[in-house]
Amino acid sequence: MKGYITNANYSVKKCMFLLFINHRLVESTALRKAIETVYAAYLPKSTHPFLYLSLEIAPQNVDVNVHPTKHEVHFLHEDSILECVQQHIESKLLGSNSSRMYFTQTLIPGVECSSTEVVKSVASSSFTAKGTVDKVYAHQMVRTDSRDQKLDAFLQPINKPLSTGHTAVTLDGGTGLSDGRSRQQDTEMEDLNDFDTMVAAQGDSVTTPEGQKESGRLTPETVPTRKRQWAGSDVEMEEDDTRKGMTAACTPKRRIINLTSVLTLQEEISSQAHASLQEMLHDHSFVGCVSPQWALAQYQTKLYLLNTTQLSQELFYQILLYDFANFGVLRLSEPAPLYDLAMLALENTESGWTEDDGPKEGLAEYIVEFLKKKTEMLKDYFSFEIDEDGNLTGLPLLIDNYVPPLEGLPMFILRLATEVNWDEEKECFESLSKECAMFYSIRKQYIVEESDLTNQQTEELGTGSTSWKWTVEHVIYKAFRTHLLPPKHFTEDGNILQLANLPDLYKVFERC
Repeated sequence: MKGYITNANYSVKKCMFLLFINHRLVESTALRKAIETVYAAYLPKSTHPFLYLSLEIAPQNVDVNVHPTKHEVHFLHEDSILECVQQHIESKLLGSNSSRMYFTQTLIPGVECSSTEVVKSVASSSFTAKGTVDKVYAHQMVRTDSRDQKLDAFLQPINKPLSTGHTAVTLDGGTGLSDGRSRQQDTEMEDLNDFDTMVAAQGDSVTTPEGQKESGRLTPETVPTRKRQWAGSDVEMEEDDTRKGMTAACTPKRRIINLTSVLTLQEEISSQAHASLQEMLHDHSFVGCVSPQWALAQYQTKLYLLNTTQLSQELFYQILLYDFANFGVLRLSEPAPLYDLAMLALENTESGWTEDDGPKEGLAEYIVEFLKKKTEMLKDYFSFEIDEDGNLTGLPLLIDNYVPPLEGLPMFILRLATEVNWDEEKECFESLSKECAMFYSIRKQYIVEESDLTNQQTEELGTGSTSWKWTVEHVIYKAFRTHLLPPKHFTEDGNILQLANLPDLYKVFERC
């Protein structure tokens, strides 16, 4: 006897059984039933295997006169032969339950699927003409609501750095885009008529004029007509009448950027956006953090694994372009010397410094002088503040309740001077935004997990050791809902993976 049979990972609606006896294609009803009895213990209901068997039986023991076409046969010692075939097939299937094969899918909401996989929500079920309600089965039921909030969303943990050498940061300037909570501004912002003080401005969520796009971004076409053009510039000022009841310090005017390079980059983001992915991120239910790089989220009946690092990097890149020149300021409590930051970066193996590049001190001085020449542009467009002595005093405030990991600041300063294309306007804004987005993103090398801490460090940190998880869930993923336009390549590069689907899990449980 020889042949090929399928294991428990494969099934079809109709049994495919190819039987050859003495190299002749025949049928045997008894043998088919015996084999299906064995497979019934391994396959879900109403599913069948595929088999190819070739038996060598003495010709005198085969009766071919059972059917006029001689297609069905009987043979002597049928019971013993059936038992032998059953035992041999069962021996091959015994280990099938020890492991199962699952394929990682990048399926996303909106793809075409069979009618059996369509998810029917209880809330969306409608009455039919006869007054009955469509029945929602257990494997089709959505048991979460993305609008639900957790209690810990209102209990922000206290950040306690491991070492006292980290520079503290205070919020200054305008607000981020996640909400419209007012923040006290620096005294430099008191004169709202000064063009140079328009760096710290309100985020997108403060004003919602008519005609605003669904993504929540303001574009030059959707801004109200009440604006005035600044002489000799591609920047317009918008007067905000909706906040007249607040103090003057909380009502800066929003700058409308008409730079062709910035508008082109914004258009590229919009053209690459994936509508179904955006819907999934908008209505997802956060499950938990697997690691600083990965997190789990549920959408309808599907469970997804999301790359927090790549998604947060894309989020900050889009914020830098859509809110171009309209950022608040994260004021450093103590100025950070660019020279010291550059030296720290060059001593890091990640910088790739070699002796052929020259002395580190000379390179650090060059970086300081180079960035000091770009101070006016960095402050005006990106809210990076550098004083005359070459000290970094302020960083852009991109979203509320979020401070970038300052451990990555030295490498960011080094890459700002070496990796940004400062010659062409469009390439400059694009590369600078990408470097800044990388610095602001959630990266595991700059996050200390509880398992890596000693008992003494854990006691010193208290609840601060889990603050990064709170930030990921209630700040980063909250911003994903309304401010991220996920690009199409996220469906192919493994940044968003579908791990499980409720209907498929029910099929697996039916085998138990």
